[in-house]
Formats: sequence, structure tokens, C-alpha cells
Amino acid sequence: MNEGLAVFRLHGRGAAVTGAASGIGAAIAEVLAAAGAGVVLGDVNEAGAEAVAESIRKAGGDALAVRCDVARRSDVLALVERAHTAFGRLDVMCNVAGVPSDGPLAEVSDAELDRVLGINLKGVLYGCQAALGVMRAQGSGSIVNVSSAVIDAPVAGYGVYAISKAAVASLTQTLALEAGPLGVRVNAIAPGATATAFTRRHLVGPDGSTDPRRLDAFLNAMRQRSPLGRVGEAIDQAWLVLYLASDASRFCTGQIWRANGGQALAR
Repeated sequence: MNEGLAVFRLHGRGAAVTGAASGIGAAIAEVLAAAGAGVVLGDVNEAGAEAVAESIRKAGGDALAVRCDVARRSDVLALVERAHTAFGRLDVMCNVAGVPSDGPLAEVSDAELDRVLGINLKGVLYGCQAALGVMRAQGSGSIVNVSSAVIDAPVAGYGVYAISKAAVASLTQTLALEAGPLGVRVNAIAPGATATAFTRRHLVGPDGSTDPRRLDAFLNAMRQRSPLGRVGEAIDQAWLVLYLASDASRFCTGQIWRANGGQALAR
């Protein structure tokens, strides 16, 4: 039977999204809620997450905000528990929270390595573990992690960030094998350059000065790398996540999905 767009609907389902106060995380929360899911938004910026949740509620959606530092296992467990309590189930877990890291690998400090891996890798693992604790009992669920186009197109000066995102890709594929027999699908997205607050660090030069031309130069360089001549928007990633969260992708697991405008081509 041809279900049409109904296969993308998430009515009666519960979701949790980390890094939901802005950028890709906020867009994902908004799209999942628009598709009918109840969504708990987690972020260290609780006020920002609440603002997004309030916007969702005003649009007729069901959303709650929770302060969540993904580098703390207890925070992630509490986020998932809040979703499970609020909606009676957890069908979608989106591990979006992440931080950039710039600088040559030869100069990376222990503190920076621990910071980036604590958020970008351990935070994702904690989210997967917490979600599986609920999804295993349900016998169903979709976990979506966030990697990066940098895993396909290495960039000098982004080494620690790339390491963390390559690890997320590997984590995703291994967990898909382990969670599949439980009825749980695990996928990752690997966004290309996307215009969000994440990219605004390119405004700042080595001396700490702010110059809008720096960001413009970065975005122009990313456009030139895309056959489409475009830089992505947060919604481009959110639409891909909706597909992975919905029954439309019921036969998809263990894959790294790329909405990157052709900036990086996997082989």
C-alpha cells in the first residue's frame, strides 16, 4: 500500500535532542515536533533550549526543555528519563551536541583533547547508551548521531574535531550491528558546511579581533567547494534526520548520511 507522506509522521512518539538550543539541534527539534513527535530539548544553554521549546509549543507542538551537559552521563540519563516519563516511550534519540576545535595536532593540550572528546564522543556514547536502555524494552527506536564532512575531507587545523567525528561514525556503525537485533536502528549524519552559530567562530582572527569579512571568506570558500554553489542551512540537516527518525527509513541502519552539497564525496 502506498502510504505517501504519512510514513513521515511521528504522532504518538517521543524524541530527545541534545544541542537543541540553536543551529542544527534546534532545527531538528522543530521538525520532529512539526511531524507530531513530543520532544525534549537538552542543552547546557537551558534558556536557549526553553526559547526553542516555547516556539514549538506556540506552533502547536509538544516540547520540554532540560539543562543537559552531555559530558556528564547523569545529565544524559536524566534527559532520556524525562522524555520517557513525559511521553511514555522514546522512539527517537538525536545526539547533536558538539563543539569545534581549531589548531594543529602537534599543539593539542590534554585539556583540549579531554574537552572535545568528552562532548563530541563520550556525549554521543552516553546518549546511545541511555536511549538503548529504553528502546531495548520497546523493541524499537531510531538513534541518529552527528558526525561531520571532515571525516571525508580532512582539513589542516581541525584534527581533534575530525578525530572525534570519525569516532562517532565508527561508534554508529558498530552500535548498529549490536542494536539491530533489539529492533533499534542507528545512523549518523555527516553535515557539510552549515551556516549556524557553530561557524561564527570564523569571525574571529588569531589576534582575537572580530571581522565579518573573515566569516564571509570562509562561507565563500565552502560555496566554491560545492558543485551546487551553496552552503547548507540547519533545516537541510533536520529534514534528513526526519527521514531517519521516521518509518520511511525502516530498512536503513549503520549508515553515514551526507547532506553536504557535494563539498565532500565519500568513496
